[in-house]
Amino acid sequence: MKCYIIFSGVVTILIYLKYSVNGRWPYNDKHRSFLNSQLQNGLRQEILRRHEDLIIFYKALLEEFSIKTSPMEIELDTVNVLDFHIPTEENVPPGTLGCVDLLHLTAVDYIGSGFTKLVLKGTMLDGRSIALKYVHSEGNDIKQCVDLHKDHVGCHRLATYKLQKEVALLQILRHPGIIKLHGQCYHNTVGPDIRVTAMMEIGTPIQMIQLLQAPWEERFKICFELVQLLHYLANSPMGSIALLDFQPRQFVLVDGSLKVTDVDDAITKELTCTQDEDCTLDFPSKTFVLKCSATGTCEGINEKRNLYNAYRFFFTYLLPHAPPLELQPLLQDIMNGTGDLRFGINDTLKSFENVLNLYKSGMDHHNETDYLKDYLRLDGFRIIDNNNHFRCWPSYNHLGCLLSVHSAEEAAEICSNHTRCQNFFIGPQRTWTGRLLTSFTSGPVKLVPDVNSQVYVKKNSDS
Repeated sequence: MKCYIIFSGVVTILIYLKYSVNGRWPYNDKHRSFLNSQLQNGLRQEILRRHEDLIIFYKALLEEFSIKTSPMEIELDTVNVLDFHIPTEENVPPGTLGCVDLLHLTAVDYIGSGFTKLVLKGTMLDGRSIALKYVHSEGNDIKQCVDLHKDHVGCHRLATYKLQKEVALLQILRHPGIIKLHGQCYHNTVGPDIRVTAMMEIGTPIQMIQLLQAPWEERFKICFELVQLLHYLANSPMGSIALLDFQPRQFVLVDGSLKVTDVDDAITKELTCTQDEDCTLDFPSKTFVLKCSATGTCEGINEKRNLYNAYRFFFTYLLPHAPPLELQPLLQDIMNGTGDLRFGINDTLKSFENVLNLYKSGMDHHNETDYLKDYLRLDGFRIIDNNNHFRCWPSYNHLGCLLSVHSAEEAAEICSNHTRCQNFFIGPQRTWTGRLLTSFTSGPVKLVPDVNSQVYVKKNSDS
């Protein structure tokens, strides 16, 4: 078994693609090429189409890493495979994983499976956890293909193209909202077809029920990160990219940040057209007809597809519920603008940034009442855990009342308007927007020294 690390793997597959398609390099003497004349024409055409698409991605990848000589232009008879491109320290990122790293994985476990791929997780020698993606031989993608074409080898090749495409895209696209590819492994002597393993950053699947119970600030963060990702995809090195399989299950949270983890169904070309009716976006409850441009393309259709999917799967559930009153008009404008596709991604990103800036500024939170005068401030102390917590919603701690505030004055207002609140303390922790995490309690409290915290106690309380 030959093992190639991430970039030499690109070159290997390019050569493999060239010779497998024109029939000069058979897979295995025991198996006829699945591209021979005996193959049903429909499967053959689909394999050739995906093959051509994949070459586009690999050529873009070679350009991305400034590899001047394309192996597609070199005859295999005259040059050794490894002479095409030998990775160096300059173009191979530190920590890139290859086939040999798979031998040392421990605690391998099942994560899930989809239409095409099987996902496992494992632990590296250094203790890191990674996700492993394979073509799912028993998945519905291959099963349906085999039922139709009676060719397991050809159907596996068809599915493998999707994983290879995803691996290539993850190397080309670089954004915090896209899952990181740690490495890849090609097993090219196992059976009649090549076997691909993608080694990726591991995340936690999106759980909408949990997100709905989270504070509005955290829900806004998810939506804002999604908008930033869609803005990047609309202006990517590959052109405007649409995520055809746009569902919450295609996203994960890594250290609290949203990342798309499945891009094998992404498309980089916009529809061609001769009239506006050719530029139709159909959704279950709504249909949009976009303009056919003078160049004969449905310009912006990929961007609009992503944006409306973001609206119907994320914004609708996460944005409008329990936001600060001052932000509601701006959020309603976002909902209307994306819900009817009046906004493009630039407009949407700008609107989100306006909401964020206003929220971080305190929303001009000025009260005629001076709530702080009713509290005794104790610097250098914090409240230790006690039985006098009460619950509030939405709280960062579901067992108590932990909220983010812009200032001590805002915290005092919240406490004064809650019948059970007698005290609160502000520690050094901040949310992602820089707001203060504040714990509200009731009844007598115990204090311990903490130079980074302040405790506020109601002057008329028994604390």
